[in-house]
Amino acid sequence: MATHGLPTWPWQAAPIDTLPPAEALLVEGMRLWGEAARLGHPALPAARLPLVTEEVGAAAPALDAVLRAGGDRFALSGPLAPRLGGDEPALLLAFSLAQRGPRREALAAFLRLLPPAPAYGATGAALSLACIFRRAGLLLTNPLR
Repeated sequence: MATHGLPTWPWQAAPIDTLPPAEALLVEGMRLWGEAARLGHPALPAARLPLVTEEVGAAAPALDAVLRAGGDRFALSGPLAPRLGGDEPALLLAFSLAQRGPRREALAAFLRLLPPAPAYGATGAALSLACIFRRAGLLLTNPLR
């Protein structure tokens, strides 16, 4: 079986410095949320901090809803990790598809990570976050096109 020409998974182990601004902001929010949750601190205020700086603080509850849907399932790197790791590339793909692709593609991306019921809930929250980002001029890259 030939392995040349197979596409690589979007953003797999990508350095944080090379991410577009919208994706970098989203990763920072996810990582701060994950770190606060691991330490037993309120996660929503932690995720809101970077979002407020870019005037998309209203997206924090939607981000919180998506990450809560995953519970302990999502593997998120620490805030200072230099590369994407764990489920971060898959989550970025799901968020970008929620903003730039058909809803069925975003749902399919979340179904890779979650059982059906939480995936449907996460998709709705991701659509809300995507709309808030779009209104603020933060467009996520569609890595599949």
